[in-house]
Amino acid sequence: MSRRILGPGSRVMLARHAKLRLDSARGRWVLLVPEKVMTPDDICVEVLQHCDGRKSIAGLTAELEAKYTAEPGVIAREVLALLQDLADRGFLIEREAA
Repeated sequence: MSRRILGPGSRVMLARHAKLRLDSARGRWVLLVPEKVMTPDDICVEVLQHCDGRKSIAGLTAELEAKYTAEPGVIAREVLALLQDLADRGFLIEREAA
C-alpha cells in the first residue's frame, strides 16, 4: 500500500472504522479506532469535526485562520501535518478513495 500525500485540495473524512464521539461520562471527545480510544485535544477535535469529505483542507484552514490568530502559514502547516499523520495511521481517507 502506498502512502497518500495530502495537499490543500484534498478532501478528507474519517475512515469507516474511525469514529469521533463525545464521551458524556468523561465530558470529552474521543476518537474510536480499532482496539484504541484516543483523546484528541480541543483543536484536533475542531479540525476533525470539519473532515466530512466535502470541504478541502484549504477551505478548512481558511475557516480556522479567520477564527484564530497566528503567523501567516502556521495554521495551514499545522493542520496539514495533523491530517497527514492521521491519514498515515489509516484514520482518515480522501473522499475520492472512499
